[in-house]
Amino acid sequence: MRNLGTADRVIRAIVGIALLIAAFVAAPLAAGWPHWVAIVVGAVLVLTALISFCPAYRLFGIRTCRRR
Repeated sequence: MRNLGTADRVIRAIVGIALLIAAFVAAPLAAGWPHWVAIVVGAVLVLTALISFCPAYRLFGIRTCRRR
């Protein structure tokens, strides 16, 4: 079941990849919980972009893709 449209998926992928890159590039500078939060949030955004499904959208009844 899909609930993410193309634009939403692209934005999620870009922001997720940017967070992951920032987390690993700035690792010596930002150790601790901000580093781990960036990794987790980035990974979740990339994963949801890849599978076209967001559990939070499902919970709130949001759909950004066209209905079939």
